[in-house]
Amino acid sequence: MTVCAVEPSAGFENGDENGDAYGVGDGRGDGRGNGHGDGSAPAGCTFTADGAYGARLASAGGSWFPERWTLDGPEPYAVPLPRNQPEEPGTEVQPMADGRVLIHRVVAGRHTFSLLYPTGPGTGELPLGAVGCPDRTARLRLLPPAPDGERAYALAVGPRTTSVWLVAGGAFGPERLAELPGRCSGGVWLDRSGRLLALDRETDGRTKAVVVDLECGGEVSPLLQIAADSDDRVLLADHDSGLLIVRSDAPSPGQGRLGWGVLGSTLPVRFPKCLRVRDCSVTPFAIQPGQVLTPESCAVALRVDGPTGSWVGVWRPAERRVHHLRAPEGWLTGAGLWTPEGVLRLPYATEAVPCGVAQVSPPPAAEPEPGAAPGPRSEQEPQRERPWQPQPDAPPPGHPGRLGAPGEPRPPAPAAQPPTPSAARPVPLQEAPLGRLVTNQCRLAWPPGSEVRGAG
Repeated sequence: MTVCAVEPSAGFENGDENGDAYGVGDGRGDGRGNGHGDGSAPAGCTFTADGAYGARLASAGGSWFPERWTLDGPEPYAVPLPRNQPEEPGTEVQPMADGRVLIHRVVAGRHTFSLLYPTGPGTGELPLGAVGCPDRTARLRLLPPAPDGERAYALAVGPRTTSVWLVAGGAFGPERLAELPGRCSGGVWLDRSGRLLALDRETDGRTKAVVVDLECGGEVSPLLQIAADSDDRVLLADHDSGLLIVRSDAPSPGQGRLGWGVLGSTLPVRFPKCLRVRDCSVTPFAIQPGQVLTPESCAVALRVDGPTGSWVGVWRPAERRVHHLRAPEGWLTGAGLWTPEGVLRLPYATEAVPCGVAQVSPPPAAEPEPGAAPGPRSEQEPQRERPWQPQPDAPPPGHPGRLGAPGEPRPPAPAAQPPTPSAARPVPLQEAPLGRLVTNQCRLAWPPGSEVRGAG
């Protein structure tokens, strides 16, 4: 791929040659209103990490235009950001922390990026540059908003490799930060600095979650492998509690199931039966923040799509049930965010209220059973809710099919103190200090001496 200059006067084209308008057809996201890549549709709005701004592609009279939502004031309000001609339906928009909106278009076969901002009665546009894809079958889409809100990233997926691009916030326009073998999807930030990015990488017909260190030249480490022949994806991660929401077909081959684990914990990934809703698809889109060291009490918002429409579900790992709630009229489906106090904010737009946010307070967390200590270590589930375990013929720890085995093992940390502190990063199972607790169950762990952001 190459970086090209932008011509602001260039015309628009209707997507790329392989029929995926602007390369956003996989609908992946981070749980802040961006959709997921497991068959669900993209969400109708995208939020900054702090929830101060949102952005969406709105329509009026058959024309599409970007719209910025301001959510951190007394009342939410929308600012339309139209340009001199309508946008294509597949155009991507993403809010930035300073209130500007990043827009991703396809212009003459190139992926162009600009920042839009209101200027009195009109809309200003700051071109940032373009990424040219020589392989016209490659797809490029924006990654979920970075935690700092000052930078924006994109994922370019080709037939055999995937590139991570910094498309906003750099010094000299779009910059390729990493190139990975295999086809990657997803995109979940694992730390507040925007350094560690979890991606779902497909190689040899299987999908496994990996971690990309964007400050170390795109160094890749395994993150999640439940069984050698399973497809294991990371959907959401919470920085405060360490709660991780995953989807895997390990418990039910050929059928993905939602599960949860904790970064830094020695417990296995669990797959609650209550997250399986008959004849419906369930997609998590937001985790309650601020629940430091208590991942089991975090509320998770779910988008439930069924034959009669879409609604909202709320689930907590400590509970064995999902609370089903009616979505507000005009809900920007799949979009929403939590407050630390446990209020779910759902954006909606109707003819009467073009910019609204519904405040939903789900039922409080159930009290723990008498005699049960709090925390995931003491969680006791009935037989039907036990953590899934691989069959006896599953490869043992250290087998080439286990986590991290496809590549060379990471060398142990040097004994000497490094000159600068390094970011805590997930490590593969066989390198985690689990001792006799290591079994054929998947666990997520941080290296010794690193800051642990989860409960064990």
